[in-house]
Amino acid sequence: MTSRSLLRLALAGAMAAGGFALAITPADAGKTTARTVPVRLLALNDFHGHLEPPTGSSGRIVDENGQTVDAGGAAYVAAHMKRLADRNTIGVAQGDLIGATPLISAAYHDEPSVEFLGKIGVKVSAVGNHEFDEGYAELRRIMNGGCHPVDGCSPAGQWKGAQFDYVGANVLFKNRNEKSDALAGLSSTPQAKQLLKDWGVPALPPVSIKWKNGVPIGFIGLVTQTTPGIVTAEGIKDLKFVDEVKAANVASKLLKLIGIKAQVVLVHEGDQVNAGQSPDACSAVPGAGNRIATQVDAEVDMILSGHSHQAYKCTVKDPAGNDRLYSQGGSFGRVITQVDFQVDTRSRDILRNTVIADNHIVTRAITADPEISAFVQMWKDRVAPVANKPVGKITADITNAATPTGETPLGNLIADAQLAATKTGGNAQVALMNPGGVRAPFTFAGSPAGEGDGVVTYGEAFTVQPFNNLMQVVTLTGAQLKTVLEQQFVGGPNGQPFQKILQPSANLTYTYSRSAAWGSKIRDLKIDGAAVTDSQQVRVAANNFLVGGGDAFAAFKDGTEVWSGPLDIDALVTYLTANQPIAPPALGRITAVD
Repeated sequence: MTSRSLLRLALAGAMAAGGFALAITPADAGKTTARTVPVRLLALNDFHGHLEPPTGSSGRIVDENGQTVDAGGAAYVAAHMKRLADRNTIGVAQGDLIGATPLISAAYHDEPSVEFLGKIGVKVSAVGNHEFDEGYAELRRIMNGGCHPVDGCSPAGQWKGAQFDYVGANVLFKNRNEKSDALAGLSSTPQAKQLLKDWGVPALPPVSIKWKNGVPIGFIGLVTQTTPGIVTAEGIKDLKFVDEVKAANVASKLLKLIGIKAQVVLVHEGDQVNAGQSPDACSAVPGAGNRIATQVDAEVDMILSGHSHQAYKCTVKDPAGNDRLYSQGGSFGRVITQVDFQVDTRSRDILRNTVIADNHIVTRAITADPEISAFVQMWKDRVAPVANKPVGKITADITNAATPTGETPLGNLIADAQLAATKTGGNAQVALMNPGGVRAPFTFAGSPAGEGDGVVTYGEAFTVQPFNNLMQVVTLTGAQLKTVLEQQFVGGPNGQPFQKILQPSANLTYTYSRSAAWGSKIRDLKIDGAAVTDSQQVRVAANNFLVGGGDAFAAFKDGTEVWSGPLDIDALVTYLTANQPIAPPALGRITAVD
């Protein structure tokens, strides 16, 4: 049996179980007499639907010369991709291409962004956690096509589906056992049976095979294992997200079993960096991404990462002690990672000593791609009546930059808005906002749309809060509220990966100790100036993501008497309209001591 025939059998069950199709026919798999052939990868990560050039700090990045430059925007991404692409190119991505997107994309359930990515040549992408923002069923629709079940078709007509493969080897169904025939094509050998027993039943295609210059390249997709804690639980209730290294190793062995030796991991997990360094520097501080990059099977030739929104280019050691590439390309379309290498046509393996990587800044100093410029303008015109509607005024920039205590002016504003929206009906007494849900600052300067300085449009408000989360109110005891605040810090039983300071409404104040042990950090907790007792009943407003235990705030799930109110974006817009002009809220709601 040929490798390609075996591959069809290996994946047919998984595709049928998930309702997916995986193209495996090598369009350019002709014979070659060359000893090696070139392949080029052009990679994007964390695009987040930024069809228009991102603004503020989201639209700037430090370049190779240490200069901070404007970067990003779909038309510029397309122009740079055309300059970098050649006949040897495969376009790839590392997830979060959609979700947490500006209104131009989000208004149409991110179909415009997915179409754009197909237009610029992306052929395979890992799923990111934000691909699950609207749930697994909606991700399948984005992959396969069809109109939205509630909102119907967009102005472009029936959605035809992504032009690239989404892959996620560590995304499995919860309720399918290892005896399922989902991967029946490989069950004839003891090796395959053990692989499938370890793996489970994939909810997404685990791998994608792309042929270039007569050789196959196997792409393994992975998403951060922390996904259940950072997306709304209801949308993924039937899924489990297993350890990235374990899943990658199983997928690598499967690829090797069917003769695919050139292997690339596309992983939506990464590391933080030492700030201000070149995108080509190895500035990554070893963390969750480095663990994956150093521990996945030595058969894997390189690790292209995402999730942390940083740009770095590193060489790490695989388990066999050999060098392999570990890189990431920032976010919002500001960087394209180019990777060139040679593949041995006899062994069909990547020659690692030929791997050359470069993080290209997507500058705006070149001519924007005219086709994509027109494409973006078309969607901008379609959403303009809603996006350009003024909803409020501000007196100065209101930033989402954190103070040393973790408090932000914009986070405070949003918490105040959420409290105002939930007092009537929900009887809320305080509100808490997760910092990860504040996606951009408010800027005083007017935009090219011409609304004027200080005017906030609906589109700008949506860019700040793009998730359409539902506002809810729950009753917590004072002791439970204190536990929620303790869960902002690492060291607790819920495994908070790093400090996440919730943004409080103006009437909620407290002090935390940097040096105190977990569980003893919070003190002087007050509401409207009065000390909160452990037995006191407190009505706490938050979005449904937090109320469901998101971001490792498990104590929220102990809340009772759940009340549901407006969408978070509606709460913000109503507050902006009712209180204009708004000045940056005063800080000092949170005090930190050593």
